[in-house]
Amino acid sequence: MRRRDARAWARLRSENAEWLGPWEATLPREAGSPASSYVGMISTLRRRARQGHAMPFALTWDGELVGMLTVNGITWGSARWANLGYWVSRSHAGRGITPTAVALVCDHLLTTVGLHRIEIAIRPENGASLRVVEKLGFSEVGVARRFLHIAGEWRDHRIFQVLAEDVPGGLMARLQAPGAAPDAS
Repeated sequence: MRRRDARAWARLRSENAEWLGPWEATLPREAGSPASSYVGMISTLRRRARQGHAMPFALTWDGELVGMLTVNGITWGSARWANLGYWVSRSHAGRGITPTAVALVCDHLLTTVGLHRIEIAIRPENGASLRVVEKLGFSEVGVARRFLHIAGEWRDHRIFQVLAEDVPGGLMARLQAPGAAPDAS
């Protein structure tokens, strides 16, 4: 993500406000709701990236910004894991952009970066995101009650994971395998 993407990001977010609203993280009322600018968000993500705690990625299609994938909560030491969050514009949903981006980033994290576990938390009602983890063969860990503050309320999430030893050939290879039906157990 670059600072110069601010205008494209703002347009995309505005055009997709209704599409993304039910899945957007919000701040609990008691914490206040400071407005965050794009530049502020990118500055924070870059600072966290330099500290080794986050990695922001732009999702593009034919050179156009169409979404975002963020690696958060990178934990080192004996845990070596992180969680992913992502969104794609409604106009580009269903084209395989998100599963491809998740596979590429997970492969990077599990091989180059050296993490052991990647986690994705998904609201039970979010069918599109559930299809992403299904396509990639993530295994379900369970339900985390009232896990994240989303669209103004604490919401339950289903937790999915992939471990480095689950995908020795990588998630992209799994995604691209002809007729492959990943084992999600």
